[in-house]
Amino acid sequence: MTQALARFLVFFTSASILVIEVLAMRLLAPYLGISLEVFTGVIGVILAGIALGAWIGGRFADRTDPSRLLGPALIVGGLSAIASPLLVDWIGPYLTNNPASIVVATTVAFLLPAVVLSTVPPLVVKLRLSSLAETGKVVGSYSAIGTAGAIFGTFVTGFVLVASFPTRPVLVVLGGLLVLLGLILWTTRSGWAVTSSLVFVMALGFPLVADSGPCQMETAYHCALIVEDPTRPAGRTLILDRLHNSYVDLEDPTYLHFRYINLMADLIDIEFPDGPLNVVAIGGGGMTLPGFYAATRPGGYNTVLEIDGGVVDLARSRLGLSDGVEVMTGDARISLKSVPDGVADVVIGDAFSGASVPWHLTTVEYLSEIERVLQPEGVYTMNVIDFRGLRFARAAAATVNQVFENVMVVVPGGYLSGDSGGNFVILASNGQIDDAAIRRVAEGRGLDETVISGVELERFVSGGIILRDDFAPVDQMLGRS
Repeated sequence: MTQALARFLVFFTSASILVIEVLAMRLLAPYLGISLEVFTGVIGVILAGIALGAWIGGRFADRTDPSRLLGPALIVGGLSAIASPLLVDWIGPYLTNNPASIVVATTVAFLLPAVVLSTVPPLVVKLRLSSLAETGKVVGSYSAIGTAGAIFGTFVTGFVLVASFPTRPVLVVLGGLLVLLGLILWTTRSGWAVTSSLVFVMALGFPLVADSGPCQMETAYHCALIVEDPTRPAGRTLILDRLHNSYVDLEDPTYLHFRYINLMADLIDIEFPDGPLNVVAIGGGGMTLPGFYAATRPGGYNTVLEIDGGVVDLARSRLGLSDGVEVMTGDARISLKSVPDGVADVVIGDAFSGASVPWHLTTVEYLSEIERVLQPEGVYTMNVIDFRGLRFARAAAATVNQVFENVMVVVPGGYLSGDSGGNFVILASNGQIDDAAIRRVAEGRGLDETVISGVELERFVSGGIILRDDFAPVDQMLGRS
């Protein structure tokens, strides 16, 4: 084997493993969301596969002719990469969002290609090692080449492929290239294997190219679906990674479907009952409340900070987003710096990654930026999801209470008992909050809404950690549904 081919094989297989790793997170997102736990599970399983593959490859390299194994390794690695989306879709509906499910799903779908492709570098090293006197140079150089390939695979996937192509066709093309390269290496040994493998790749790969999986649209961050409401012809639900993110009525932007959205609007109207409203929304989705205020309280500053440009496109093209709503596309923590001081009557916090608020949008430092954007009597309202234990809901409320003078939490009573869980609405201001009016509205809605403020709030947040940029384990605190 020539040095150029050997280096290419190590570089390409190492890059392929990291392409698979990054895309694994995308494929799992519709079923498990996007969270630090998912990243941790995927990275851990892929690293385990790399370690196991290197050990297996080294053992086989010493026991047989490595040149006989390279072709089959590439073919099996390519076929297993192509099959991984099918395995995710097979196991996905049965998963629950916990560390065990994440590790099991990643192992089922992605461990095999990581193991098999990781056998290639030790096989190549054995072929290129002609003298023990050169062991350090040969092993070191191919280790460096493999690392360079991994870096290339990470960068090209995260910066180029994900932004340009759907996930499944990328895996099909990558797997096809691996199979083709394996067939070239193996072709002189087994002609029937070439034909049968090509037929299998075509049979397995072409349906995957056409299949978008559970997504109608795959954005840079989400698997997106828009579902029509059979009971309301103009009603549309935006589903991001299996979670019902937003509901809009294409003919009536004043219709607010979800309980917590109605509650947020009620709380805001109590504090600011008349006239144009200056609104900054953190997280867009279907842009329900920004669209509501564009229709009912026009003339104000109405800006949404949304990280996902694909979601913004969906909101404008299929969810009737008003031209009166300005959207800043980018991470809200960064975009917030471009919002003028004291411009907002209301800041609406409704950003989610899966069921969790992104950790960096929960901290004291972030809330200080929210405080800067608000006018002195302005109001911050934040949507938080939590379940049994309520560790995150308590921590989020405790952190808001650390920054703002007046804070309250509005939540169905059943959530507090641990019988169920869902949306907690936090309301905060440095001005006065009309506690009595909010209690009347909550009671008048005919729902089991509990308003927590004053001494009750102090008891609720007791023991809740203050979230800061250097310590905000949001994903780990979130209760399991």
